[in-house]
Amino acid sequence: MESRKLRLAAAAALAVAAAVASTLGGGSANAHSRLDWTSVPATPDVRGFDAPNALSPELREFVAAQGAHKVENPTAVVPYYGYNGNGTLLPDPTLVQSPGHPVEASKTEPDKNTYLRMRGLHGADPNYDYGTHFLFQGHETGLTGYITRINLDADDAHRVTLLATTKSDGSPFPTIDGSTWDPWAKRLLFTVEAGANGAVLQSAPDINASVQDISAVTGRAGYEGIQNDSAGNLWIVEDSGGASPAGSKAKNPNSFVYRLTPYDKSDLTKGGKLQALQVISARSHTPITFQPIDATHPTGGIFTDDQKDLTNYGTVLDTKWVTVHDTKVDTSGQPFDANALAKTAGATPLKRPENGVFRPGSGFREFFFSVTGDTNLTSDANNGFGGYGAAMRLSQDSPTADTGKLRVFYAGDAAHTGFDNVTFIDRDHVAFVEDASDTVHVQRNAFDSGYLFDLRTDYSKGAQPVRFLAEGRDASATLDGMLGALGNGFQNEGDNEITGIHMSDGDPTTGGILGAKVPEPFHDGWRLFWTQQHGDNYTWEVVPR
Repeated sequence: MESRKLRLAAAAALAVAAAVASTLGGGSANAHSRLDWTSVPATPDVRGFDAPNALSPELREFVAAQGAHKVENPTAVVPYYGYNGNGTLLPDPTLVQSPGHPVEASKTEPDKNTYLRMRGLHGADPNYDYGTHFLFQGHETGLTGYITRINLDADDAHRVTLLATTKSDGSPFPTIDGSTWDPWAKRLLFTVEAGANGAVLQSAPDINASVQDISAVTGRAGYEGIQNDSAGNLWIVEDSGGASPAGSKAKNPNSFVYRLTPYDKSDLTKGGKLQALQVISARSHTPITFQPIDATHPTGGIFTDDQKDLTNYGTVLDTKWVTVHDTKVDTSGQPFDANALAKTAGATPLKRPENGVFRPGSGFREFFFSVTGDTNLTSDANNGFGGYGAAMRLSQDSPTADTGKLRVFYAGDAAHTGFDNVTFIDRDHVAFVEDASDTVHVQRNAFDSGYLFDLRTDYSKGAQPVRFLAEGRDASATLDGMLGALGNGFQNEGDNEITGIHMSDGDPTTGGILGAKVPEPFHDGWRLFWTQQHGDNYTWEVVPR
């Protein structure tokens, strides 16, 4: 009865949101032009002081879960949503930080969110009705990776369920970054951003899920963003930082965008063909390929004319997909280094692309992805060579096409840098959020922000996006920042980071993959979430004010 009351209350809240959604662009296909959020100023980084988040005045947020939420089925290692069990949740003043004896518990940082509406899911309590609305996360740091599910219809005692901490072979998880739902395979997919030790994991959405490492099909790389297209292919975006030349703060482009064509969409373990994106030089009309930092190329591919074209407005570059691995050719059934094979195949490296999404209503012909850049305002690649990162737009005749066109949609600058997660709010508005780094926060005296871009705007002429989210810094992150400055091996990060920005109606069918429907923000079941990583590890839901 209690869970039914809570679900009725949630339904009432959604009805209120829908009633005012017309002021934010929801309610009809013609309303998108009226999406009008007001920009807010960035939150200054003042050492030793916490600060609240600020949202556009048309919006407000409430906590879906936070790090201190106890999971309903705890283990010794994972007793809480966002903390390991190796210490207290705030610093213990009677302890001195030393190896194996932290002054506070390790924080596990829930990352990318995936929202689904499903019936019949279970939790730790066989007599409890967990409802139908769920938000899934993998966890990025801590003693081990794990998968959680926020039961959005449930009370506090059943709010967070620990789904899995080990793979099906009993080995522990690596820490996790990206996630999505594959409706053909009926599996959650999670990515591991660990370079040559990276992976793609697949999991059922229920408690005690069996989790498989499918890296024999996807390969290993610094994978983060992962999405399906309408043909059932997987688009995977890699975030692998490159080396820096001696005396430079710039990073060599070292990451690739991939497309996996599975041989059986309903069972990814049956293999597939992995391709990587190759960009053709507008100058030499040959592929732009990886250049190592060596005697022949002392600065690698950082300061080339091609890199300038890749990261600035005005140049439209031809693209093609090149095959890096095929399980019908390599029948060993063993994981492989996708990054190394992409270099061998002549794919084009970029400066840390992290996440990507298809534009709704484009027929999966437009793919927007973030490029993080060097996350340092003193990088010598900032001036014209992509150090600030960018938002990129890849256009193809179809999601399965072999060729396309790549251009810069928005070139970053000091105030808009370190783009990470991305989601579409409606057909013409896309949100990119920053993970600019603690270094940049101090350098520019401003924390991370979330920006709303209008696809009908030409940003090359000086227009700027709306800052709809100015992240603050919670008290726990402020403490961690101070403790981290003392050294002594303190393991938790200071400041907060925006991640998991996610607009979805939760449709788990093939017609519900991101990009298949045009979102109606805060209407018809469309909901918006984000996670304030580090510190108290809040996961927020954003609603109309």
